[in-house]
Order: sequence, then C-alpha cells, then structure tokens
Amino acid sequence: MFTRYFGLAVGTTVLLFMYFLLHQSWVSIRSAELGLHNDPPPPPVWESFPFLKRYHGGIRTLVGRDKNTPEYPKKEDIDPDMPPQDAKEVSPKGKRMEGGKLPDSVLFNPYPDYKSQKYIDEYGPVETCYLDLEGKLQIPSMRVYNGVTEGTPENVIGSYDLLGLRKDVCFERFGRLGPYGLGYSKRRGGTGAAMEGDREGSEKVWEQTAEVDFREVKWAQVLDRCLEKNKYRFKPGPGTPGHKLQTITARDADVKKSNSTSGEQPKKKHNKLLPRTAVLIRTWSDYEYDDEDIMYLRSLISELTIGSGGEYQVHFLIHVKDDNKQIWAVEEVYQEVLNKSLPAEFAGMGTLWSERQMGLIYGGVHDSMFRDLPVHGAYRSTYMPVTYFAHQHPEFDFFWHWEMDVRYTGHYYHLFKKISEWTDKQPRKGLWERNARFYVPAVHESWDDFSQMVRVQTEHGTSSKANAWSSLLPPNPHVPELESQRKEKPVWGPEPPLDYPDIEIDEAVKPPRTLMEDKYQWGVGEPADLIVLNPLFDPDSTGWLLAEDFTGYNTTQGAPPRRVAINTSGRLSRRLLETMHREQSIHRHTMFSEMWPASCALHHGLKAVYAPHPVYIDRKWPVQYLAAIFNNGRNGASGGSRLSVFSDDRQHNFLGTTWYYHAGHAPNLWKRWLGYKVDNDGGEQEELAGEGRMCLPAMLLHPVKQVDLVQERLEEPETVAT
Repeated sequence: MFTRYFGLAVGTTVLLFMYFLLHQSWVSIRSAELGLHNDPPPPPVWESFPFLKRYHGGIRTLVGRDKNTPEYPKKEDIDPDMPPQDAKEVSPKGKRMEGGKLPDSVLFNPYPDYKSQKYIDEYGPVETCYLDLEGKLQIPSMRVYNGVTEGTPENVIGSYDLLGLRKDVCFERFGRLGPYGLGYSKRRGGTGAAMEGDREGSEKVWEQTAEVDFREVKWAQVLDRCLEKNKYRFKPGPGTPGHKLQTITARDADVKKSNSTSGEQPKKKHNKLLPRTAVLIRTWSDYEYDDEDIMYLRSLISELTIGSGGEYQVHFLIHVKDDNKQIWAVEEVYQEVLNKSLPAEFAGMGTLWSERQMGLIYGGVHDSMFRDLPVHGAYRSTYMPVTYFAHQHPEFDFFWHWEMDVRYTGHYYHLFKKISEWTDKQPRKGLWERNARFYVPAVHESWDDFSQMVRVQTEHGTSSKANAWSSLLPPNPHVPELESQRKEKPVWGPEPPLDYPDIEIDEAVKPPRTLMEDKYQWGVGEPADLIVLNPLFDPDSTGWLLAEDFTGYNTTQGAPPRRVAINTSGRLSRRLLETMHREQSIHRHTMFSEMWPASCALHHGLKAVYAPHPVYIDRKWPVQYLAAIFNNGRNGASGGSRLSVFSDDRQHNFLGTTWYYHAGHAPNLWKRWLGYKVDNDGGEQEELAGEGRMCLPAMLLHPVKQVDLVQERLEEPETVAT
C-alpha cells in the first residue's frame, strides 16, 4: 500500500515538474517575443554632457558682445585635441553686492527711417498708427540693453550675422513685454504680473510713453484705421473673388469696415509700392487664452502692423472642432461661435473653418486614412484652410503661418524683415542641397565655406555610413545613379513626379541656362515662395513615420519626390498657395502638412529657402559630434537615409534645443527669463540675491505652452450691509 502511494506521489511530482518546465519555457518564449525582459536601452549619449549655466546670467554682468567669453562653445568643444580653455567664474552674489548702477536700457527701433526724405521719395510717407480715435495713444517702444550677460553661450546652429540680425544687444522681460502689459497693475490695464522681484531700470519702459490700458483697446478697429491711413503705400489688390462657398471671410457684427474714399483728396503715387503680408495665427474655437498668450499676441500686432504702418495684417484662423455646429448655415451661429472664440480685444480679427468644410471644398481628394487620421483633418492637412484663405484674399502677396506656442525674445518685425531680405538674395544653384543641411558655424566656418562643402558633397559624395546601406535599399527612380557611387544629381528647376504628365509648370520657373553655365545668378533678387525655419530634408529611406502620407499620386514608377520641414511656422507666397490649391481641388493631390508646401514647391520649380536662424542648445555637446549627428543623412545632409536625425528613433537629439516641436530647452528658458522657478532653480529671490533678471539674445523658442503668470491679487471692494 505504501509503495503504491509513494509511486503515485513521485509520478505526480514528475508530471508537475514537467508542466512547470513547459510553462516556463512558453513564458520565456512569449517574453522574448514581446521584449518584456530586455534590458532598457542605454540613455542617449547627449544626456551625459554637462548642462550649460550661463543662459541664466543676470543684467548686472553685462559685457559687450565682443568682450564676452562664451561658456560654449570653447576651443575644446570645437577641437577635442585643444587644451581646455580656462572658464571665467562669475560670482552671482558678488555681483549683487557690488551695488553698481545698471546702465540705462536703450530704444530698439528696427524699422526703416520713415521720416527720411530718401524713404519718402521712394515709398511715400508713413502715417503713424494710434490705438485711439483721437490719435494720441501709442504703445511704448521696446527697450534693450547693450551687450550680453557675461558668459552667455553662442548659438550652435544658424547665424545672426548671416541673416543680418542684431546680436549686440540683449532683451530682458520688462523692455520686451512691458509695452504689452507686463509689470503694471490690472487696475491700469496691465497683466498684474512681475510686480515684485528685480525691477531695477524697468521704469524706463514707460518714461516717454505711458502705460497702455489694454481694457479699452479694440485691435480690429486699430488695424482698420492704420491700413486706411497707409493704403496708398501698398500694391492695390484685385477684388475678392465671388464664390458660392465663400464662407471663410472674416465677419463680426460689431466691426464695420469702411472702404469708402469719397471726399478724400487723391494722394501722390510713388515709385515703389509695397506688397501686403498676412500673418495667420493658428488657433481653435475653445482655446483658453491666458494673459501670457495675450501679451504675445499684442506684441505681434504692435510690432508687425502698428509699427510698420500696415505692412503686415495679423489674422486668426480658428478651427471649429465640432463639425455639427451649423456655422455655415446660420449667420447668427457663425457670429456666436466667432465672438466666443477670441478675447474681446481681438474681436473681428478671426475666420472660422472646420474639417467638414474642407471636405466639401476639397472633396475631390480621396478620403484616405493614415495612422487612423482623416485626410481633411487639421493634423494631416494643416494648410487646406490656408490655401482657401489665400484664394479668397488676393490682396495679400505673402502669408506667414504662425503658431500660438512660438515665442521670440527679440522684435518680430526685425526677424521677419531680415529673414525675408536674406532669402531674396539666395541663388537657386545649390539651394535645395544647402536647404537640406544644418549650418553649424563653429564647424562649417563661413557661409561660403559651407556652400562649397555642400557642392563637393553633392557632386562627389561622401563615405558616410549612410551610403554603406545602399545595397539594401530598393531602387529609387529619383536617384538614377547607384547610391554606392555616392553622387547626387543637384536639383535644377522643377522636379515633377514621374507619373504626372499633366503637371502645370510655369515657364517663368524653368532654368534660363544650364547648371554649369549659371554663375549663381538665377534666383538672386527673387522673393522666396517658401521660407522655413528647419532644414528641408528628403524623407525617403529615413525612419520618419509620415514619409508615406501622400494622397492621389500615381506610384507606378515610385513615390513622388518629397521634402519636409518639421514645424509649420514659415512664410508662403501667393504663387505657392494657389499652386497647392489647384493641386488639391483640380488634381486631387495632397501630402502630410509638414511635407506638402515644400514638395509642391519642388515639383513646380518654386523657390524654397531654409533660413538658418540662431538655435541654442542646453548642454555642452562636442560641436563636431553635434554637426555629425544633425547632418547624419545621405552625403552629409540631414535626411535621405535611415541614420537621419529626423528618423523617429533619433529625434530625441532635439530635446535640448530651442526650436523643435518637443524641445524642452525652449519652455524652460522662457519661464526662467520671465522670472519663475524651473526644476527648483531661478525665481524672484535668486534674482534679487544674485545677478538680477535674465537678459537673452534674440532667439526663437518653440514650443512654449501654458505659462501661468504670478499676478497681483486684487481685493474685492467690501460691501456694507444696510
């Protein structure tokens, strides 16, 4: 009996043990398939680089730009074989204890000399624009400090000198935002923010022009008066085209535009008339505007429109996400939604649009889904409402497309003007190839040296790792030579898709001579049809997830040639937008938002330019390593291979920069500059005890979202019971 039970027990144990082994084997196989027990990937190399500290220097350490010893890049950052450069330590508390008086801030005026006889003879007089009907109320001018704070790092990408941007001054929060409500009480029409902390020298902002009570300002009326006074300076636009679907025009019951010129004396016509430019701010109907957003919008309107005598027209393109709102059927519903979509001071400056409306207007585009998103949606087709807006507003020659989460520490007119002037001067020869690369001055040296390097890389190729993978890639009809030969065919004129015989190409954009005959003449003086603020990279063969999001093209001989610029902020010409409009409405073509304008320009031979504006980085990257990472694509470009920095698994390299869709350095820098703590560093007490408030060079920052200003508390008046 014992033997029987013992044998049963042993047998059961063996069976259980075998089941356990089989189960564990199955679990192990399943875990391996799912990667559950894989070791986490090592952190990116750049995370081991030390943080830079002198971005946060205060105005008590101001030095001339030519006397500044930047914290970065130093000699050893550029050439690892160089001995380390001695760092000059700055003692924050010591600087505060010196007790010396700050130098006075100075006015920053980037506008032409409108009162000079030369300007008047060429363009005519500029009538001053005021905020009130009486012609008395003006916005205070921006003020800056000469120099930079001691140790301020240099930008690692792009160039001030190249674009003609000023780098000899720095901007602190009161001089930059004081004219728009920062630093004075809500009782006087300000934001009630920055009332405490380091305010030394801030009174200069309102010394010549008093604080503005923005509670009384109606910007739409201000802009209308400004344009009416200066309309003779601009090219006359054709009338708005009639159209049954013209429901995207700006309308507001409380704002009545007067175009009547009866009783006016005709004014002298001048030799040169200026083009008009729209600045389209992308927003949505339930966007919650905080006081920091409103200051940003005031600065855009004031600097671009009021200060320039109407050269720019700021306007809101408002996405109504609820497609069931009957805004196109009932006028009262349209007005109700429009009135609720903007703060009161911006009433009358918006145009509504919806995805359903885009589906109606561009109904010929195949209603495809990509990554579960509709083709007429705001994500995949950001520019559909822009192309239609441009089609309905022929009075504008150019359109800046701008986002609510962009900030600029400098002056917007200065930025837009200088970028536009520089892009006008760019020759077409080698343009697309230069566009495809990040310009790193510490490595590439002068722009001429950079341009020559790009030419050699294109014509002769490189031995980069990107080319080593060419044998594994499928044939690319747009690169007819073998990739292993490492040469590229430069873009010269239109590059249409191979299966698109009916493409409309203007004779004016065809090259006047061969590539070899051209001496960098073609394109000089030609306004850019597209200006972007990141390189125009080739998504083919990269790991960028949206490279295949193109709709309506015949792909029998392969995908159409494409170019991409991450981030949709930039400038588009009427010519480009009308071309995109026809492609969408007649030929039923479109692409993903960040790919569509550049690819359309490439196909039709239009002029597209990447403007290498200054970009900063938060850590001490070895500069040659940085240049290699950011230009790690095919033949030294930023795209065209799986090693591209724009591949999804490599975009983490942008996290420490000041300009990318998920850059972390940008919002941190903006909040510290406003005087707030970030990661327990900075803040009011640190500024008072140390070097004072930050003063930064002009730099574009993106993204900056949800900045909660610390504001004064207004006591409610007590009511006495009777």
